[in-house]
Amino acid sequence: MTTKSKSLPKDISTNTKNNSAIDTNILKKAYRLMCTAKRMAETYEENKKICSKYVHSTSRGHEAIQLAAAFQLKETDFAAPYYRDESILLGIGMQPFELMGQLMAKAHDPFSGGRTYYSHPSLKREGFPTIPHQSSATGMQAIPATGMAHGVSYLEKVGLINADVKPVVLCSLGDGSVTEGEVSEAFQMAVLHKLPIVYLIQDNEWGISATGAEMRAMDAFEFAEGFKGLEKMRVDGSDFVKSYEGMTKAFEYARSNRAPILVHAKCPLLGHHTSGVRKEWYRGDGDLSLHSQDDPLPKLEAYLKAAGVKPAELKKIQKEVAEFVQSEYEKALASPDPDIATVSDHEFAPTPITEEKGERKPEGSEKVVMVDAALHAVDDILRDNPEALFYGQDVGGRLGGVFREAATLSQKYGEHRIFNTPIQEAYIVGSTAGMSAVGAKAIVEIQFADYIWPGINQLVEELSKSCYLSQGQFPIQSLIRVPIGAYGGGGPYHSGSIESTLLTIRGIKVVYPSNAADMKGLLKAAFYDPNPVVMLEHKGLYWSKVPGTEEAKTFEPDGDYIIPLGKALIAQEASEDKIAKGESCVVITYGMGVYWARAASEQFDGAVEIIDLRTLNPLDWDTISDSVQKHNKAMVLTEEPLMNSFAESLAGRISANLFEHLDAPVLTLGALNLPAIALNVELEKAMLPNADKTAVVIKQLLNY
Repeated sequence: MTTKSKSLPKDISTNTKNNSAIDTNILKKAYRLMCTAKRMAETYEENKKICSKYVHSTSRGHEAIQLAAAFQLKETDFAAPYYRDESILLGIGMQPFELMGQLMAKAHDPFSGGRTYYSHPSLKREGFPTIPHQSSATGMQAIPATGMAHGVSYLEKVGLINADVKPVVLCSLGDGSVTEGEVSEAFQMAVLHKLPIVYLIQDNEWGISATGAEMRAMDAFEFAEGFKGLEKMRVDGSDFVKSYEGMTKAFEYARSNRAPILVHAKCPLLGHHTSGVRKEWYRGDGDLSLHSQDDPLPKLEAYLKAAGVKPAELKKIQKEVAEFVQSEYEKALASPDPDIATVSDHEFAPTPITEEKGERKPEGSEKVVMVDAALHAVDDILRDNPEALFYGQDVGGRLGGVFREAATLSQKYGEHRIFNTPIQEAYIVGSTAGMSAVGAKAIVEIQFADYIWPGINQLVEELSKSCYLSQGQFPIQSLIRVPIGAYGGGGPYHSGSIESTLLTIRGIKVVYPSNAADMKGLLKAAFYDPNPVVMLEHKGLYWSKVPGTEEAKTFEPDGDYIIPLGKALIAQEASEDKIAKGESCVVITYGMGVYWARAASEQFDGAVEIIDLRTLNPLDWDTISDSVQKHNKAMVLTEEPLMNSFAESLAGRISANLFEHLDAPVLTLGALNLPAIALNVELEKAMLPNADKTAVVIKQLLNY
């Protein structure tokens, strides 16, 4: 260890005698809950035609370590359980009726109202630890959980958390999930920033039908050796006393040292992998018999008897539990299903930014390039919101971003607030979910759109679904800045456009400004929006150096300027005369397309209206519809390859919904349908749209 913290025994099982010093009342509580979990699993199996309608896993075999962990959690703590952790939920005080509501996808499911699987909690309740939504993808919760610890650490540094009991994050994982690369990203950041998190790794030697020997070269404890600063210990996860003493030490370590620790707990798997993958399909009698020898329940009974608890009292507890579980099951079974009228509720949390405010062109304002407008907006945000922080690759003080989009911020606000990350796009994106859950507000940057793909997993599974699947309990405030687009010679990995891919993801907002004023107003609206927002920032417009983009440089709005998301801008109007004669059209576009359309329109005096969408989701359909009905001819222009793109989809929507108002087909223009943008600038020009190509399509449209 490199810190001054007290060292821990590496193997609690070799440091604990059978004569437990744990209060007997704690042992009895654990026994009652262990019996409850066992009886719940038996009830599900006895009623499998009902209970297996929706897939579920139980905690059979894992109850001891899960209850031991649950008993450490305080109201100030945060947790990220995995799909087998029902005993953690019982241990913090959740009732079988509540858990069964999720099992049966009932309306009274307190986590999701019937929207997601059993033991997938979202909990924000007084007196309980906070459990944000996390997906069912194994291992993925490690990044949001570490983001929670990261957020806690930051908020403590700036004095925004002053709890008497310092918060700790519990991240529970199966050992098989530790082979996921995203888990390594989480471990790396936990030790790099010394975060207060307990990683509980439950190891039952199975990953569905694959054994541990097939899946890994080492277990999680051995793997953790590679992360200097990650304290670790082993415990016997089938033994409640050893688990409790181990988890007590682990939580004390994280709570007092504000540093990460990994606990590796060996457990038997006594139930099915899930209700849909039954144990008898792939596990032989020998393996099942071997695992049954480590059943946590008889071990805990032995401790209780050694502590003087009579067998009759244990029998009484078993009888009470059986009656209670049956009563809870019958009540859950009789409860109503969700109202289908609520199916669309909670896609997004309501945003407080609903109207344009401030001055777009205040007196005395000077012109500013887009990149500086963004820098000034972030500066304003950081000044006014101490809970805000900004991180990503190379945004720290040494460089201030590869486009200088973070220049001077680290020097002004400190390296604890503006800092570089490793090359970890998944962490950059996914950590914002954890930040949001604890009250920190993250602005992050993916250095180039072409490199966002490792972060898409987190964006889709963790960020986009959280508000909906938690019934609005956990919207994720996340501002993800992404430089995008071609700018002359950037080549195949620095020039790409990704908006169509992003727009297939429900539950996120996508913003695409085309000038400095919009950049400042939209970036602020994106920050104050309580939902995930991806801000696409065209590199070719940052400095107005690409010919024809001079108007991207605008007078700088004042510090109060803000534009609501989902409001398009009429960037250029057609003349009333041309409209009256039926000789006009509308070009619907965004980003660089605004400048191609504007240059092309010079050939058609007064005939072309240009809509700058500014926000791609939510889409300003009203403005589009009004304009199409006014001109009766429309074109959609994009920088992306056209096939299967957002532009084609929008053209189809216009055709389907406004067909009776059209005097011509909705025409489209985009890049050639190629997999990458070539490095050679002449090849790049051949692939992409430009003003001349746009003019050809406008002429065709007007002459139709």
